[in-house]
Amino acid sequence: MTEAKRPDRVLPEAPDQRPLERFWPYADLPEQPTDEELAQLHPELRNVLFGAPALPFSITIVFPKFDGPEYERALTLARASDEYIETHVGGTLRHRARFMPGDRPLRLRELYEAVSGVSDTEVLIDDRPLPFARELWLPLVWFLIR
Repeated sequence: MTEAKRPDRVLPEAPDQRPLERFWPYADLPEQPTDEELAQLHPELRNVLFGAPALPFSITIVFPKFDGPEYERALTLARASDEYIETHVGGTLRHRARFMPGDRPLRLRELYEAVSGVSDTEVLIDDRPLPFARELWLPLVWFLIR
């Protein structure tokens, strides 16, 4: 007498077909990230993976998407910065505009004035949140404006 097929078993005892002998479709992905992928990395992740780069002094303004007439102007100013990337943090779009203020403090001030009233706007000094970044560091840079 043959054994009854177990009711919880989905597959047959013996296969009906022979599986294909090929690798899954993504086997030929490059092992190293491309330059475009590296450029889109969040700066903190880039520092952890590759170490801190030897960059000159910088001030970064990070701001979320906001409603209002200043948003398009802020985007235009941010895209004109020395380094601009868009990141998603917690499902929220964040714009990061890095300035090397040695010769461009006016553009930094224009962007800051456009987004200073937006909640969740951050000012980072060398990609780190420092105390008094808004109250001390930015006014010191404003002295460079002639």
